Amino acid sequence: MINIRKRGLREMKFIIHRDQFVQSVQHVSKAISSRTTIPVLTGIKIEASFEGVTLTGSDSDISIESFIPKEDEDLQLVEIQTPGSIVLPAKVFAEIVKKLPENTIEVSVSEQYTTMLKSGSSVFNLNGLDPEEYPRLPEIEEENVFKLPTDLLKNIIRQTVFAVSTVETRPILTGVNWTIDEGNLTCTATDSHRLAMRYAKVETNTNDLSFSNVVIPGKSLNELSKILDDQDEWIDIIVTENQILFKAKNLLFFSRLLDGNYPATKNMIPTQSKTSVTLDTKKFLQAIERALLLSRDGKNNVVNLKTLDNGNMEITSITPEVGKVTEDVNCLEFIGEELRISFNGKNIIDALRVIDSTEIKIDFTGAMSPFVLKPVENDNMLHLFSPVRTY
Repeated sequence: MINIRKRGLREMKFIIHRDQFVQSVQHVSKAISSRTTIPVLTGIKIEASFEGVTLTGSDSDISIESFIPKEDEDLQLVEIQTPGSIVLPAKVFAEIVKKLPENTIEVSVSEQYTTMLKSGSSVFNLNGLDPEEYPRLPEIEEENVFKLPTDLLKNIIRQTVFAVSTVETRPILTGVNWTIDEGNLTCTATDSHRLAMRYAKVETNTNDLSFSNVVIPGKSLNELSKILDDQDEWIDIIVTENQILFKAKNLLFFSRLLDGNYPATKNMIPTQSKTSVTLDTKKFLQAIERALLLSRDGKNNVVNLKTLDNGNMEITSITPEVGKVTEDVNCLEFIGEELRISFNGKNIIDALRVIDSTEIKIDFTGAMSPFVLKPVENDNMLHLFSPVRTY
């Protein structure tokens, strides 16, 4: 990619394939915040070189760069007539390109940053901003690089990010903690009431790559997941002291890392249990969903569970002003002591929805101790829950 840095270069002209342009605009728009106090960051930077067109969006926490090459698999996507750059207001620009009538769009910039967008008989003139005022994206040394397949990365995000805290009182808990040791990636999210942990093997460019306390904002990971294509390609991931870069084909996604020390979570996970049950994931999920049907506005999410003499479990939920629900749940396997415990049913539902296993195992260590939920069919994740005191 060639960067056009020459100050005072105003004019730019290119013709671009509309669908590719719309997709790239939508990708980089995800990094733009309406709350920014820096006017130029409300815009998308467009940079045309003889290799293609680069679009950039940033809110200083997240930066996204999308590159549209001149040609892709013998299909011409861009015709560059005059290289140059401009910053256009993101909101209105994104709406315009989406609704332009023809398959191609002509973009031309004249003096004073006036930009014309032309498609068929439709012509828009927009007031642009000086691209020289747009902040430079960080230049990251690519020393500590590891790789993940796109589908695995999306799964890791889906299976952890739901458990981050949404409360800003402990900012570090609004992110997912990533650590690597001996080629093993561990991703942990907790809001202090529940914890989701996911493990994965990664490919590294060095045998001794290891890091800890790399805490990526949950918001960044959600946005990244939305713009990654469902394909087999590998993503390069580069970690620095305060940034992480995800590098896909024609896409760069930068995120700042959260400051502070993530709590030591490994010590919280019990290694022994007094009661273990194996359940059908779907049937257990549906039983908990039914148990919460009487919960008004989702305020009372407490579900009570007790073991029965026949080796099954009884689930109950009571909302005093509405009523009570009771249901027996069949255990595929039951080992250990009798048990009564209460928990937040919504938290359990969130975990069950991301576990890709037809059966789950729950290990209880007592009525007032945290319990662990795991898939039976693989050992790449676990969920930890604090019980709810009901007396």
